[in-house]
Amino acid sequence: MTDKDFTLGLILDGGLARRMGGVDKGLVPLAGRPMLAHAIDRLRPQVAALALSANGGQAPFEAFGLPVVPDCPPGSAGPLAGVIAGLEYCTRSSADLTHAASLPVDTPFAPADFVARLHEARRASGAEVAVAVSGGRAHHVAALWPVALAGDLRRALVKEGVRKVESVLQRFRVALVEWPDAPFDPFFNVNRPEDLARAESILRGASAERGGAL
Repeated sequence: MTDKDFTLGLILDGGLARRMGGVDKGLVPLAGRPMLAHAIDRLRPQVAALALSANGGQAPFEAFGLPVVPDCPPGSAGPLAGVIAGLEYCTRSSADLTHAASLPVDTPFAPADFVARLHEARRASGAEVAVAVSGGRAHHVAALWPVALAGDLRRALVKEGVRKVESVLQRFRVALVEWPDAPFDPFFNVNRPEDLARAESILRGASAERGGAL
């Protein structure tokens, strides 16, 4: 078995998307398809199973065929709550799932070696968590988490009120894994309408260069 066989792909779609008008970001069209569909395409080949961290219930996402895992604890506690819920979902669903690779739903260009390189880095360094870096910036929720940390993360959030992923990561050994940000940043986030236009432009350019496929 390979690292892929032990890894859940966890797509994070629990935010309020205020800068996008408060709509569910995963359902926003990008190049004629929901943004969630792009994230699924990028992550599915790299993992054994997928789950969606979202708080709108199963119904809005029925067409995607993914289990929907709400924040735990509830209350829009941010991406850390989504990560915790994903790790606890691994425990419930399969003993084989020892890690979860989290990816924000608004990251439509995640690299094809995202999960493999994170695993390689955590193994080589002895780190507990591996985090993606591009353009000199760490993307703390584009990361690989061991299921064994679920209890520690829950205590930090619930008992101590630590909500920021960046803050909780300071408690663990973290491997940083860098990707080039040219010709475009593979961890580009679609946060605003102008970002959506930029993502459309990237997709058009990449599709033209590669004969129709990104």
